[in-house]
Amino acid sequence: MWSHKNIKVYALVGPSGTGKSYRAQYVASENNINYIIDDGLFIKDNEVIAGSSAKKAPTKIETVKHALFQTEEEKKEIQSAIKKYKPEGIMILGTSDSMVYKIAENLGLPKISKIIRIDDIATEEEIETARRIRVTEGKHVIPVPTFEIKKDFSGYILDPLQIFKSKGIGKMPYVTEKSIIRPTFSYLGNFTISDLVFRQIIEYLAFKTPAIYKLAKLRINKLEEGPSLYIEVIVEYGYNIRESLISFKEKCIKEIENLTAMNIENAEIVARGIHIPEEGKEEE
Repeated sequence: MWSHKNIKVYALVGPSGTGKSYRAQYVASENNINYIIDDGLFIKDNEVIAGSSAKKAPTKIETVKHALFQTEEEKKEIQSAIKKYKPEGIMILGTSDSMVYKIAENLGLPKISKIIRIDDIATEEEIETARRIRVTEGKHVIPVPTFEIKKDFSGYILDPLQIFKSKGIGKMPYVTEKSIIRPTFSYLGNFTISDLVFRQIIEYLAFKTPAIYKLAKLRINKLEEGPSLYIEVIVEYGYNIRESLISFKEKCIKEIENLTAMNIENAEIVARGIHIPEEGKEEE
């Protein structure tokens, strides 16, 4: 019978920017571990199953706090996922022994049974190259495919990075995808999506949503990080206005992001009036 006390806990330790996340999945696979805890994320194979990335924190101090799971909300989310997935082993990434010990303690995990150091799996030249890229180009690696963190990193350039390693003659090769994040800058050229496209998508969703009578106004502010939307609608009489607005806003964001591959930076929605079918008029 599974018990969290029987989880095999390993750790991969090395200073920031030395290539831990780049090598995380390969090292975990070599030790027959499918679950990784890295910078606030709980990862199974190539999928984020709980948590949010500490790399989005506004300050270095907040980044560390988030990575350590210091709040009850952060702890409970990861602990619930551990109970749900019942892992046999977990590998924790950290910049020091004290950090990985603290993460294990905060999450109520068993004592770490093995610590793997970045120096043991990477050459001095590889570590130095990783540090230089971090400092000069601001690149960070997250050990999951780009689509897993796209929305979490709206406003960042996300580059997929596929890793292929041979495990030796007669053994299955190890293939994984990681993501490189870095500050937004233009290097892919420009592409444009007309405001009319956003309007047509939102008007169609309004037509298909019983609680929304029609789109009254749409303002689009195109930011470097992604479009910001201001939407005014007429709501059908008899529906809960607050719930209807929240639901419709979520639909708009989801559909636009799915159809245009653009991340919505912000969306504000306002009920401008109520449509009363019996009288065939709108009350503002």
